[in-house]
Amino acid sequence: MGQGHATPLSVRSGPAPMIGRDAELAALLAAVRHAPSVVFVEGQAGVGKTRLVSEFAAACRDRRVVMGTCHPLPEAFPYGVLLDCLSQCRDGLDDPGPVTGALRAHLPELADRLPPAPPALGDPDAERHRMFRAVRDLLRALGPTVLVLDDLHWADEETRQVLRFVMASPPPGLSIVATYRREDLPAGTPLGRVVHIPHGRHLVLRPFDAADVRAMIDAIVGAEVTSERFAEAVLRETAGLPFVVEETVRALRDPVRDVRADGDLAQRLLDGIDVPVLVADAVRERIRALPDAARSVVEAAAVLGVPETAEVIGAVAGEAEHLVDSGVLVEETPNRYGFRHGVARRVVRASLPGPRRRELHERAVAVLSGLDPAPLARLAAHAKAAGMTGEWLRYCELAAEAAEEAKDAATAVDLLSAVLADPGLSVEDTNRLATRLCGYALTGLPGGVVTARVEGLLADPRLAPDVRGEVHLWFGLLLQRETGEIVRGAEELAQAVDLLADQPERTARGLAAMAGPYLGTASVAENRAALGRVERIVDHLPTPALRVALLATTLGGRLVLGDPSAWERVAQLPSPADVRDPDEVHHLARAHCNLADACSWIGHYGRAREFLRTGIALAERVAADYVVGTAEATAVRLDWLCGRWAGLEQRIDRLVATYGNLLLTTDLHLTRGWLAAARGEWVRAEEAFQAAGAHQVFPVGVSAAGGMAGMLLSRGKAAAAEEHVERGVAVLRSKGAWVWSGDILPQAVDCYLAVGRVDAARQVVAETAAGLSGVDAPLARAALTACRARLAASEDRDDAERLYREAIDLHRELGLSYRATQLAEQAEGAARTDAAVLDALARSYDALGATVDAARCRHRIRSTGATTPSRRGRRGYGSELSPREQDVARLLAGGHTNREIAQALFLSRRTVEEYVVKVRRKLNASSRHDVHF
Repeated sequence: MGQGHATPLSVRSGPAPMIGRDAELAALLAAVRHAPSVVFVEGQAGVGKTRLVSEFAAACRDRRVVMGTCHPLPEAFPYGVLLDCLSQCRDGLDDPGPVTGALRAHLPELADRLPPAPPALGDPDAERHRMFRAVRDLLRALGPTVLVLDDLHWADEETRQVLRFVMASPPPGLSIVATYRREDLPAGTPLGRVVHIPHGRHLVLRPFDAADVRAMIDAIVGAEVTSERFAEAVLRETAGLPFVVEETVRALRDPVRDVRADGDLAQRLLDGIDVPVLVADAVRERIRALPDAARSVVEAAAVLGVPETAEVIGAVAGEAEHLVDSGVLVEETPNRYGFRHGVARRVVRASLPGPRRRELHERAVAVLSGLDPAPLARLAAHAKAAGMTGEWLRYCELAAEAAEEAKDAATAVDLLSAVLADPGLSVEDTNRLATRLCGYALTGLPGGVVTARVEGLLADPRLAPDVRGEVHLWFGLLLQRETGEIVRGAEELAQAVDLLADQPERTARGLAAMAGPYLGTASVAENRAALGRVERIVDHLPTPALRVALLATTLGGRLVLGDPSAWERVAQLPSPADVRDPDEVHHLARAHCNLADACSWIGHYGRAREFLRTGIALAERVAADYVVGTAEATAVRLDWLCGRWAGLEQRIDRLVATYGNLLLTTDLHLTRGWLAAARGEWVRAEEAFQAAGAHQVFPVGVSAAGGMAGMLLSRGKAAAAEEHVERGVAVLRSKGAWVWSGDILPQAVDCYLAVGRVDAARQVVAETAAGLSGVDAPLARAALTACRARLAASEDRDDAERLYREAIDLHRELGLSYRATQLAEQAEGAARTDAAVLDALARSYDALGATVDAARCRHRIRSTGATTPSRRGRRGYGSELSPREQDVARLLAGGHTNREIAQALFLSRRTVEEYVVKVRRKLNASSRHDVHF
């Protein structure tokens, strides 16, 4: 962030600007320009009718606007709102006719401007007719006038009669705008009966959608900072009613900060605020006006909490009539009734006395338990609120089981956590449910709330020693899946093994996790010995699920170490077709996905895809979200290695956003770094490689060191590359893990040769050759052959050519098209330059999307003076970006300078400057910082 002094945002103190009503405002203004006219504006409470007509009145500068509001009085005054309006019209009266004298007694403010009162007629009907004529004639005397009547649903009957009379034959300069709520009309129509109005128009104000809600919140806080998720949460809570939206935002503790909230935090912030006072008062006022029967229905709906059928609401309320008479409840979907907005429901529920609220919850349990299927989670909530402890526990367990079957582990964990938090829960139930909760937690995605729930169990004094040990085990396994928690996870596993030392069948998973080669500093030999100790337990485990759980860790661990015996051990896994138990299916999915990952690291890419297909299918059967996540990360890396780069960046972005701080994202960052480096996006590549190597996860960290070194070498920074090479090679030496050398050995040899350390290059090649003896490592062997060719290039050209051909063939057999193409370019050598060969290589790089490599080949062609004419002729791109302009735009969007772009694309800075101008023009970007690609 910059070091300047930004002006802090603050919430607008006055009303927010009107949002989303431009079309309606334009319609009103158009209507008054063609007087006489009548416009009815319909909309529910809080939708913004008053705000609209107020803005309209302010915009009518060429004619008189007279506004009046009807009020909800027990007995309305006859002609009340009309007299209020006319009393404001002292100025501007032009020769009012004799009949207007009938209004002298009603309008003392105008008495001296009106003719004398006419004599009484003695006939009430005649007197009323003369009154109607007087109002119309007075309006005519005002000239061009707009009469705005707000809340017409509360008007008295006499006012409605006068309006019908005036609208039937309106004065030529008169426009009438009237707002109303349909749900509060006494006779269903704004004028008490259906009337044909020749110059009439009807506008219906709809609640806001998410975009309008977001715009309104931004207007309130004075900046475009509202997150999409927060706007969606406010929309759900307020039903998009502008008045409720505004009051809700102003009720936030820190609106400018809170409106930026994303994910579940957005809803939690809204749940944590008090209902705004003005909104609560409006709701209570409406509820107080209801008859007792209708109020009972509304109270039942508030306690039920979600839209329900008329039958269910009526049964809970004990009153089947008056379901929608109040205008408070609406039919959200066919025969499902609920509140217009969640805020109203909260107000009604909070206003209920405790005994009444408990009574309704008890009725809800009785009614909902009779439904098929029963809504278990809702029954649990109602039972708890009713104080029915036994029923609450029963329904929570049933709901958790249902959530697991529905592949929603997080909900299952939440349900059992709520029960375990009850200090009155028995010791027996506590230990049983704690074990079950941990099982649910491990099937879903770890991190955040789920991991915190499991950790919270450790503070419960009711846990038995063996259950406490098992909770330490599950907690450790969860932590080892998160970035930044690896060491702590290992400590928890060690503690679990100590606590459960006399129960090897329960510690098996912890021992297997500790034996794995992916974490820690143990050597390959130590990893193999530890895996062997764990494997000796397998046949003694009591259930097939436990045996498969252990094999899922040990088989992948052996294979990623290049142990050839792993292939025979794979036969111990059951056939997917024979497995039915969900727990066993979950662990079999883990086994296949772990084997796929191991194959992808050592070079068995075809087998990796086979394991991956089976593993993902199994994981999706039981909603093993974390297993699916690891599989998706492996698939991304496989696609990179095999040259399937289309859409890869978008997939990586989506997966990183989905899996957040989980350890599997280190794999995604590695692939992102490789992809960015091939495109010349140095900043993005460096950030990605650093993120991949930050947590000492193997083999990711070794490959990240190789990727960083390769990128720096391509930029001529051999000394900086050497630091990363030394770090990566040190890991290979300390662990004896030469099986993982495929992603760093070529960069190490290139780096040592670039800095003049030929002996170091020979030594690392010799160490790798020795370390691969008896090891199943196709990728490392292919890389070793390429490095031997590189060393031979300066001594024996024939031997080098033979070795390069062998290395290229090995890489192509593995399906590594990008690396095979790089070797073919390297084999061409710096001294010999065949333009046709280099052109073919450049086109191969282009097909992959390897921008830097393609540019390097073309630069080599240009440096010899050779030309490679286009086979199709040069096409024009018009307003579209050419391929080269796309490369420049991508690097501009990544924040690169012209010098860096020139270096990445092997162009002169002058040429880059010309491309930048073209890109900005075609993308309509005012500066290079506004280029987004």
